[in-house]
Amino acid sequence: MAAPYEGRLELTWTNKQLRLLAHEDGSYEWVNPSDYRVAEVRLLHDVASVGEVGKTRAADNLLIRGDALNALTTLARLPEFARQYLGKVKLVYIDPPFNTQQSFLQYDDALEHSVWLTMIRDRLLQIRDILSQDGSVWLHIDDAEVHRARSVMDEVFGPDQFVATVIWEKADSPRMDADYFSGRHDYLLVYRRSEAFSVNRVATDGVPKHYNKIDDQGRSYYLKPLRAMGPAATRKERPTMWFSLTAPDGSQVWPLRPDSIEGRWRWSQKKCSEEAKRLEWIRTDASWQPYFRIYADTDRGVPPETIWSKDEVGTNRTSKAEVKKLAPDTQAFDTPKPERLLQRIIHIASDPGDIVLDCFLGSGTTSAVAHKMGRRWVGIEREPDTIEGHALPRLSKVVAGEDPGGITEDVDWEGGGGFRILDVAPSMFEVDDGLVFLADWMINGKLSEATAAQLGFEYEPDPPFSGRKGRTRLAVVDGVVNESVVRLLTSALPEGERVVVCGTGIDTDARPILRELRPGSTLRKIPAALLDEYRSSRQLRLSLDGADAAEPSEVPS
Repeated sequence: MAAPYEGRLELTWTNKQLRLLAHEDGSYEWVNPSDYRVAEVRLLHDVASVGEVGKTRAADNLLIRGDALNALTTLARLPEFARQYLGKVKLVYIDPPFNTQQSFLQYDDALEHSVWLTMIRDRLLQIRDILSQDGSVWLHIDDAEVHRARSVMDEVFGPDQFVATVIWEKADSPRMDADYFSGRHDYLLVYRRSEAFSVNRVATDGVPKHYNKIDDQGRSYYLKPLRAMGPAATRKERPTMWFSLTAPDGSQVWPLRPDSIEGRWRWSQKKCSEEAKRLEWIRTDASWQPYFRIYADTDRGVPPETIWSKDEVGTNRTSKAEVKKLAPDTQAFDTPKPERLLQRIIHIASDPGDIVLDCFLGSGTTSAVAHKMGRRWVGIEREPDTIEGHALPRLSKVVAGEDPGGITEDVDWEGGGGFRILDVAPSMFEVDDGLVFLADWMINGKLSEATAAQLGFEYEPDPPFSGRKGRTRLAVVDGVVNESVVRLLTSALPEGERVVVCGTGIDTDARPILRELRPGSTLRKIPAALLDEYRSSRQLRLSLDGADAAEPSEVPS
């Protein structure tokens, strides 16, 4: 008796069961999935705005400074943003560090394989949740990790959701110093969220070569056999596709395969009658066979192919020239992508008004092209210097209509629109001797003192609490109060006491948990007037001309 099947096909790596915690200096730390810090939902602080923005900040184009995982978590779980983005992003393009063991000016690209795999896995899991059902994710990668990346994407999205591997010819000449082979291409791994995904066709220049015939009206077409070339069928199996047609010499032709009693037509008898003008007869080996004409439709375009040449979408040399033209006095970004490459991706996988997201934004190509093509966009970049020196100036010029390069002429872009700049808030947690605590800066200080006065509590700093009224403690949290925060606070609460927790952001799922853990305790939003005053005193500003400091924005519960 055969042994039963066990296990599944998967890629394993060191510490796969753990999560990676990203630090401000770009380093990573292995932590357990239960660590409060990896489940944290951070606030997004207003920094500035460029151009025209609306009253609802979550509905604007967003340039977010911070780690991708933290920003994606906020977009998916903070109610203000979740309403706009959870399950609604049509296209995600990501161009992460390739793990090529090289050193670049803007980021460290020398992560050990297990770190890279965990980093990309965790972010893909977040991306999956924010994608719409007809959405897709395009992972830009090279030979260093493509085989492992494909396995991780199979695991996250499912192998059935794989769409294609696109090869982009990124170089226009060979590297003469190559030891073995001169690499001239990158890969785009395309996965869909579900079967609802569809693509927009790609326009062609003129008529494809296989439309090799011309009718009497000058229209190009090619011929396809009317007899089905796929699986055979008997008259009993497909009766509507089994009938005779009259050939030019009056003979009756059946859809028989050579030396067979099986066969079928592609069209029904009714359609053959209605489309008679499209039928064309060809005599071969003393017999007649019907064909039908397929006309060229240059407006409809062709399905996108999996090899994109340098002449179609540009090369690395093209992209460096584009960013150099925008900022001739600035050190060029090491790994920009040409605008025509992103134009093709955005055209294929989205429509005007759809949301396009790039959480490894770099020099800002994705957001710049999405803006010019009439899409909403979210760009996330970890490195402040990259935003200040590359993405922000570039996107500001797009809004101002001062970007003459890239696809500007192709789409007749003249400027307009705008975007907000947001900062991912610092972590609410800190570690002391291996134990995780709420950070002192978050639960004490001016905000806590002002909130205590507003609510009639005696200000009494005793971390993690900041006030007392009889047997009720006050906890003021400059961040999102969720289940993790509630459990930390109640674990520090003396027996027989209750707590009033005030936060700048509230996860509504935390309320019943607080009531269960400490009956009589409550969870409240910090009064808007206090929060506005506090935010104004610590508002960040950018030195860039044309970037206006954003008005303080209340975080909805």
